[in-house]
Amino acid sequence: MKTHRTLSPRQEALAERNLCVAIAALRTPDEVRAFFRDLCTPAEIQAMADRWAVVDHLKRGLPYREIHRLTGVSVTTIGRVARFVGRGNGGYEVAAQRVEEAKREPEPRRAGGGRSATDSRDGAEGNRKGIAGSRDGGDGSRKAAAGNRTAGDGTRADVGGRHG
Repeated sequence: MKTHRTLSPRQEALAERNLCVAIAALRTPDEVRAFFRDLCTPAEIQAMADRWAVVDHLKRGLPYREIHRLTGVSVTTIGRVARFVGRGNGGYEVAAQRVEEAKREPEPRRAGGGRSATDSRDGAEGNRKGIAGSRDGGDGSRKAAAGNRTAGDGTRADVGGRHG
């Protein structure tokens, strides 16, 4: 972890808390995606997406090598995620539970009964370009199995976009 020589541990903790408050204040997956695209590099988003993609497979008891085959995530990273799923701070568990709860809840209907452009782009049948599109010129054709990565909720993750 990067340390700031000019910040005290208390100031660093406050900065981390402020970041968490900002993320918690976001209301939709699109808002979170926009925030992460502004805040993180594509590699940082990819690393987070890789770790999240592993969680469901671990919870289903798949062997590390099978998870690697399905996701392209290294066995070392899978082991690191497994340690935190089992003995971490509880964040993976809370997030996984909330995603499952959201899947069971009926989607609210919009005025006019139709789906918005956002729904059709982000739904399970929506964006099939996935993470690979951000690294392969946009056509979604990666050679590695990593093109199968998901956002953890069954939808393909999309981490392209502008970064500063």
